[in-house]
Amino acid sequence: MKKVHFIAIGGSAMHNLAIALHEKGYQVTGSDDAIFEPSRTRLAQRGILPEELGWFPEKITTDLDAVILGMHAHADNPEMLKAQELGIKIYSYPEYLYEQSKDKTRVVIGGSHGKTTITSMVLHCLHYHDIDVDYMVGAQLDGFDVMVKLTDENEFIIMEGDEYLSSPLDRRSKFLLYQPNIALISGIAWDHINVFPTFENYKEQFSKFINSIVNGGALIYNQTDNDVVEVVENTERALKKFPYTIPASTIVDGITYLETDNGPLPLEVFGAHNLMNLEGARAICKQLGMMDDDFNEAIQSFKGASKRLELINRTPDFVAYKDFAHAPSKVTSVTNAVKEQYQDKTVVGCLEIHTYSSLNPEFLVQYKGALDKADIKIVNYDPEALKIKRMEMISPEDIKKAFGDDSILVFTSSTDLRTYLDEIDKSNKVFLMMSSGNFGGMDLNEVFKTNF
Repeated sequence: MKKVHFIAIGGSAMHNLAIALHEKGYQVTGSDDAIFEPSRTRLAQRGILPEELGWFPEKITTDLDAVILGMHAHADNPEMLKAQELGIKIYSYPEYLYEQSKDKTRVVIGGSHGKTTITSMVLHCLHYHDIDVDYMVGAQLDGFDVMVKLTDENEFIIMEGDEYLSSPLDRRSKFLLYQPNIALISGIAWDHINVFPTFENYKEQFSKFINSIVNGGALIYNQTDNDVVEVVENTERALKKFPYTIPASTIVDGITYLETDNGPLPLEVFGAHNLMNLEGARAICKQLGMMDDDFNEAIQSFKGASKRLELINRTPDFVAYKDFAHAPSKVTSVTNAVKEQYQDKTVVGCLEIHTYSSLNPEFLVQYKGALDKADIKIVNYDPEALKIKRMEMISPEDIKKAFGDDSILVFTSSTDLRTYLDEIDKSNKVFLMMSSGNFGGMDLNEVFKTNF
């Protein structure tokens, strides 16, 4: 039995990998200084929740086969230092995923936006047709107990490829470590400015990603994104290239229909970005041997990945969605999608600017026009977060200037935002609540309950 120890086991990705290895029969231990839900309960259910919080160098012993180091751990983590002292192999999360999948056909889905949804669509269609694969995805899916699955038997592994850093010891982008046989790039839009200070530096990671594809491998890419096309055309790698674009569709009575050879196909998801994601997923499934008719049969029941245009409530008076959108390109595409779907309703676009990199004044201007399609525009941020990080303060006027819209309602308190949402006339409105956080702990189900 292999013994593996996780440093920072409570992370969203880390705890899922820990569960996958536990279910594969490994002896799994771990440590962390904070573990939140749902990680805590899910680890406890498998008997691998640390007994107490903190770092314990005595847990690092010579009989460990591997130590897996999470991004949450600092460079002076005492358990990591002990592992280095004992000469135990330390892996980053993506390094260990590659170690587990190096004898499989690796499918890696990358891009600044859409990668979670495309990965989810592929897995949904494979699951629908009872095709068993290993996987790693960044959202909880209907019909899947965990977000990482690893076996010795399955031929394919489907992985969401993140461009963020691998670990405190390994500053390479995660997706550079997977060496895919089949890869997809959905789009390139500047993100993670805390580690990629310029757009060119950020875009370079995708050039490196293309160069990491195995010789003779397949590259699927969004041909409507000029930056994606540029990095694809500039590669000298010997690859099979498959471009995709947005498919034909219509909207009737609030339902999007995909045009197919067999007639219009009703979909549960909507928006240009999701239609584009769908075609990327189709191209991946085709590489795995799935016919178009089988893909169409499966995709019509796909309801979306968790926190991606997730329905909060639908009543005769109003509709409310929440979405993980936080980067400018994601905010733009999701807002545009909702307005296109509900042209006869008042769209209330509410964005919480939650990440420190997004609150950087130099990056804030990237949001210009992102909420333009909303009829009522709201931005919420917490100045206290800036004080804690000793960052340059920004004002509501700075927000309006960056977005290029003086009509934006700016809230610096989640309590005041809650009061506004409670009091606004909700009739004939669609609420789009966008954040990678939780609006200061606001219960959106309570805000948008049927009886208000």
